[in-house]
Amino acid sequence: MKLFKTLSIGLLLAFIVAPNTTFAQKQDDNLKKTQKTATKLDPQNTKLDKKTLERIKQRKEAEKAKTEKDKRITPDWAKSANIYEVNVRQYTPEGTFAAFGEHLPRLKEMGVDIIWLMPIHPISKKKRKGSLGSYYAVADYKGINPEFGNEKDLRKLIKQVHQADMKIIIDWVANHTGWDNAMIKEHKDWYTKDKKGKMQPPVEDWSDVADLDFEKKELQKYMIDAMSYWVKEFAIDGFRCDVAGMVPTEFWNNARQSLDKIKPVFMLAEAEEPALHQRAFDMSYAWEFHHLMNAIAKGEKSTRDLDDYFLRASKDYDKNDYRMNFTTNHDENSWNGTTAERMGDAHKAFAVLSFTAPGMPLIYSGQETGLDKRLRFFDKDTIEWKQDHEMMKFYTQLLRLKRINPALWNGEHGGNMARIKTGNPNVYAFVRKKDVEGRTNHVMVVLNLSKEKQSINMPSAKRFGQGFYNGLTLDKKVIRTDAMTLEPWGYQVLIK
Repeated sequence: MKLFKTLSIGLLLAFIVAPNTTFAQKQDDNLKKTQKTATKLDPQNTKLDKKTLERIKQRKEAEKAKTEKDKRITPDWAKSANIYEVNVRQYTPEGTFAAFGEHLPRLKEMGVDIIWLMPIHPISKKKRKGSLGSYYAVADYKGINPEFGNEKDLRKLIKQVHQADMKIIIDWVANHTGWDNAMIKEHKDWYTKDKKGKMQPPVEDWSDVADLDFEKKELQKYMIDAMSYWVKEFAIDGFRCDVAGMVPTEFWNNARQSLDKIKPVFMLAEAEEPALHQRAFDMSYAWEFHHLMNAIAKGEKSTRDLDDYFLRASKDYDKNDYRMNFTTNHDENSWNGTTAERMGDAHKAFAVLSFTAPGMPLIYSGQETGLDKRLRFFDKDTIEWKQDHEMMKFYTQLLRLKRINPALWNGEHGGNMARIKTGNPNVYAFVRKKDVEGRTNHVMVVLNLSKEKQSINMPSAKRFGQGFYNGLTLDKKVIRTDAMTLEPWGYQVLIK
């Protein structure tokens, strides 16, 4: 689900003039007018305006303090974290919380930090697609899908995750409900209507869900209460919010404020709007980055487009607006194909890029076992777990590097990206470095983003010094950085 709509709760209010303007409002208006003209005054004639100017200064400071107070604070535990998406239905033959729980020791050993469970709620039967339906057609926001287990099973899984020193977030579908959700009968006015006054899906193709109307304040209160329930009663650590851009930002801001009063939470938006970060979300989807990697793999885009993307992202987002980097997820796998289908032999090179570029990397269920099929979305389709698959070692090494090298940490905790000129349009190279406790941590990444073997000279790499070695194997043998040869879609990840 990657479509977005704009819901502006205050659209009409913007055109309504209050019949009675209060004295305080008049004072504020006068202050603003004075502020505009103050700069035009001759310095010799501003003695009588000192009190006014002081009030202007105080008002500015108050506004700044309010902004800082309202700005969300990302939990400290997320600063070096990665995230792993769990498709409970397809993860095991049983498709249960208990069966998935048996994989936690393996995931812990891999180095996974955040477990994201796809929707855990009961799925509506009315207008259901396929034999099991979409996880995103929620029948009860405070219920548990009986196919996955019961309350006891979920509590046990959450406890296991926390005992393994990992965090757990759940998928939240605020924008719409299934057609047999109790709200359909109890709160018909909470849903949007078509021209005939009938409830409607948010998007024509999403016929199994009904669109909610977030202009209704009571709906917003209900939804925040339901989200709070899972934080209070089950001690989850946050939410991944489905199609977050289709829900008013005001709602998410209020929800975050309420949830943080219970415990500091981590919020992931399936959206790409910078404004969502200011008060509500710690992380958003890097969809543009993902599609760009797909396009480069197909020869439709180039390394120059990567530079353009990173420059634009650095301007659009603050340093602490985490972006989620990925080569696949549940939508991409089911609807657009496996990484092998979309990226071919380039999939490992782009996995390296997604782990080493600024942002938090995502691993989707089965990627570590070479998931080579599109998982069915509405029916049972179990992942085939292959023992000792090469991708298990590959992702374990990437996760370890992310964890041990602060240059790759998230937001302000990580290092900036500095490009290295390669003299070859097919080879993309950069360094990230971060000073921590008197030590400078370097990560140098060199990627051959082509299907041909490439040899390069990088004299500019010398400015970062010598002593680089393999950051994936941690073999301390020093590797030359100013010249190298890379196999098709090959890469070097070096550290010191």
